[in-house]
Amino acid sequence: MTVAETVAPTSGRVRPPRADRSNGQWRVDGRAPLNSNEEVKAADNGLHVRERIEQVYAAHGFDSIAEDDLHGRFRWWGLYTQRKPGIDGGRTAQLQTSELEDRYFMMRVRTDGAALTPEQLRVLGGVSSDFARDTADITDRQNLQYHWVRIEDVPEIWRRLESVGLRTTEACGDTPRGFLGSPVAGVAADEILDPTPVIRRITERFLGDLELSNLPRKFKTAITGHPSLDVVHEINDISLVGVVHPQLGPGYDLWVGGALSTTPRLAERLGVFVSEEDAVDVWHGVISIFRDYGYRRLRSKARLKFLLAEWGPTRFREVLETEYLGRPLPDGPPPAPATGPGDHVGVHLQKDGRFYVGAAPVVGRVSGTVLTGLADLVDSAGAGRVRLTSHQKLVVLDVPETEVERFVAGLEELGLTATPSPFRRATMACTGIEFCKLAIVETKNLATHAIAELERRLGGLAVEPPLTLNINGCPNSCARIQVADIGLKGQIVTVDTPEGPKQVPGFQVHVGGGLASSDREEAGLGRTVRGLKVAAADLPDYVERVVRTFLDQRSDGETFAAWAHRAHEGDLQ
Repeated sequence: MTVAETVAPTSGRVRPPRADRSNGQWRVDGRAPLNSNEEVKAADNGLHVRERIEQVYAAHGFDSIAEDDLHGRFRWWGLYTQRKPGIDGGRTAQLQTSELEDRYFMMRVRTDGAALTPEQLRVLGGVSSDFARDTADITDRQNLQYHWVRIEDVPEIWRRLESVGLRTTEACGDTPRGFLGSPVAGVAADEILDPTPVIRRITERFLGDLELSNLPRKFKTAITGHPSLDVVHEINDISLVGVVHPQLGPGYDLWVGGALSTTPRLAERLGVFVSEEDAVDVWHGVISIFRDYGYRRLRSKARLKFLLAEWGPTRFREVLETEYLGRPLPDGPPPAPATGPGDHVGVHLQKDGRFYVGAAPVVGRVSGTVLTGLADLVDSAGAGRVRLTSHQKLVVLDVPETEVERFVAGLEELGLTATPSPFRRATMACTGIEFCKLAIVETKNLATHAIAELERRLGGLAVEPPLTLNINGCPNSCARIQVADIGLKGQIVTVDTPEGPKQVPGFQVHVGGGLASSDREEAGLGRTVRGLKVAAADLPDYVERVVRTFLDQRSDGETFAAWAHRAHEGDLQ
């Protein structure tokens, strides 16, 4: 079988930039910056701003911050200004950033698939309580995100985080952002291989490397050795997915070029087998291709997916092997279909006889109080490690069998649950208008209300697997709307009222998307229905109506996604 024949088809709609003018590819066009963002990066590497934050801005306050640093380089250290309260979504596109932003920051802490100790959880909880008004969100990138952070407090936050081995380095910006790793790495009984050493070697060697800190856009990595395919590998710039080669044994299958946002594209296999020994070099080769050949003229067409759309996987593999690795890679098999849910919710036996327990907050929202309480609970149970997931959940490792029942009850007291309802388990939401300058619609509280309503209305119905409901406050798909059973893209919609047409917060609806799972062998993007828009206030009504229609019309064994793609438009309204 040829390489081309092993590559899965792409269902995205990405088109590369025009080839008859400079696209800012360093290795083709030279390094002259072609837009203001590239000029800022060329003038001073984003990693250098830390010294100014510590020595100047923290001492002199928000008004002392230079424009290029505030709206550019701060991202290299996980900092964005948050949205000023009281600005409705209809004004998001009308106002300048300076009018939308508050004098406080969102701060993102990366975990890179690592297991958090009780000591680290207490530090994270203390930062939240002392400096972030008790806010903390688990993101779908396995990060922890704070709000209400003052510039004056940033150096002390860094000191506390780094004292326990945590960091915000390159958590945002045109950098190698936080790595997704299997939440059950090293403990799952059915694991193919443990990706933790590979992730550690890459991050220790390359995180903060000036040679990789000026990329065309962000670069997202996912690495797993678990057969549940638990790191959403189809929508990352690079993914290494555990497989077993018939001659070479356990290793990784390489995927590149996935990303969502406003022009979604699923990653493609290159058809190669990557051994554990080669994984670091292969990762470095792929990110170097992106740095050297990625498009920099237009930020809207600068992700790796656009380069892959032009080159195709065969040429990408050839360039990787000949120009960056200096050796060919063996052909390899694709991953087997997923063996189960990748969120790891519930109680599961580890290979050492202890248990891991996956728990669900409500759409990732926790707090400093919850994190500190979780640290105490973990300690009291003799467990010792917690990982975050790519589904806004958390997994506690190493729970002794004698402690499982008490531990699960303790999670419930913290507002976490190992036995969530289907809607609590399968609903995700981005930050939304509460804090995000790009948002048009409120998300977290809306999702919380919708979950409660759907539990009340549909709790007695058997919908297997649980339908994923992903709620996003703008078109950028931080909550992965195109790969959900029901994905909601925030926008202003017009509704009829007794007083006439009225503009209100609402959503465009995507239906029938999904990633590879135990019930779906291949990922696919959701379907949009012409004219289908839902007011935010009507969200529970809409979901209830569509779910009941699906249950009434589905054939035996038919998934929601399969039904949604064949259903008449009227049945999806």
